Amino acid sequence: MADSPDCDLKSLSPLQLFERVTEQGEKVRALKAGKAPKDEIDAAVRMLLSLKLSYKTTTGQDYQAGLPPKDLVLINNGTTKEEDEDFVDPWNVQTSNAKGVDYDKLIVRFGSSKIDTDLINRIERTIGQKPHRFLRRGIFFSHRDMDQILDAYENKKSFYLYTGRGPSSEAMHVGHLIPFIFTKWLQEVFDVPLVIQLTDDEKYLWKDLTTEKAYEYARENAKDIIACGFDINKTFIFSDLDYLGTSTGFYKNIVKVQKHVTFNQVKGIFGFTDSDCIGKISFPAIQAAPSFSSSFPQIFNGKENIQCLIPCAIDQDPYFRMTRDVAPRIGQPKPALLHSVFFPALQGAQTKMSASDPNSSIFLTDTPKQIKTKINKHAFSGGRDTIEEHRKYGGNCDVDVSFMYLTFFLEDDDRLEQLKQAYTSGELLTGELKKVLIETLQPLIAAHQERRKQVTDEMVKQFMTPRKLAFEF
Repeated sequence: MADSPDCDLKSLSPLQLFERVTEQGEKVRALKAGKAPKDEIDAAVRMLLSLKLSYKTTTGQDYQAGLPPKDLVLINNGTTKEEDEDFVDPWNVQTSNAKGVDYDKLIVRFGSSKIDTDLINRIERTIGQKPHRFLRRGIFFSHRDMDQILDAYENKKSFYLYTGRGPSSEAMHVGHLIPFIFTKWLQEVFDVPLVIQLTDDEKYLWKDLTTEKAYEYARENAKDIIACGFDINKTFIFSDLDYLGTSTGFYKNIVKVQKHVTFNQVKGIFGFTDSDCIGKISFPAIQAAPSFSSSFPQIFNGKENIQCLIPCAIDQDPYFRMTRDVAPRIGQPKPALLHSVFFPALQGAQTKMSASDPNSSIFLTDTPKQIKTKINKHAFSGGRDTIEEHRKYGGNCDVDVSFMYLTFFLEDDDRLEQLKQAYTSGELLTGELKKVLIETLQPLIAAHQERRKQVTDEMVKQFMTPRKLAFEF
């Protein structure tokens, strides 16, 4: 039967439409190259022309291969206007702003809540100590139901933590550490169990990887995660490719989620198309399942009422919006979330870093010399064109990547403020600011590398073995 355009094309973003046109163009070329029947080629061409028309109607631009659109949004009358909107989904982040994504707008669009001073103060009162610098500086900036987590904790009710990593390469970069640094702090101050999902199945489905290579990356990434200092008695790390086949509780929850989410819903949430493999379409249920304590009967003794708190980057929120929608319908508590900003690439905050581009970030395998070279050569500067201009007008910390990185990794608030004032006034030059970052990151990465050397294959096996943790439920 001939392909026909989906009736819900209007719900797709400009970038998603662009990808649909590109896919259909490739299909037409493949049919012609394979000398397919004429009626089949004609039907595919009609589909391509229809998609191109939808693209032009939505964006006001003709489709051009290799030139993705600027992010456009539909307004109420169906016409289009260009806006300073950011595009964020679990696989793509696009912004035209050198300062990075507008997170206040993203909170409104996603319907989450801002982590404000009142919530930070409440966390401080609850734990009896100074909040983590990621909270103090707005790096974790948004939440869902964190108040409920604090209510439960104050009433002596336990919860657990869940975070994860998609192992797309052997080496992780410093941006990958952000959720684990914060999760480790949360685990220590609240004294709760932690599960860490390694989505090697996802990377097999989305990347050009074998299942064996994806699993190998998962185990290598696990070593870097363990090197962050997690307590083996309180932490369970699992590979999807490994754990799904051994846990009936986990698989039961996957099936329950799958039953209550329609194909139209996942297309609307994630932008999947009819050309995507069914593995991609079913994967969101796999990322949802760790949100429910019954997925880990060995830890929670089969209890289904233990609430979950998920620290993650904001691009993962679509998975958990879906999860929170499904949870009441399958008799599970909604997971709570804490969202972080994106860690900027060395070249600027317009995009996330890429593990495939060695110059886009500082990797956990980099030598002190490589760290120094990368920062000096590639770190985007907020400084002026000349020393004279910089002394006169000062630098822009809002776009300077070295200052952004220090915001993540420099613990001393007073020192960070001093650097900001000195750079903004022109007293501190770009090269001097980069030197501070180099001197901050070199010992941090070296210490991580030393800890990672102590992580043996046997330790990885212990962390990844389903077992009872040091908690009673």
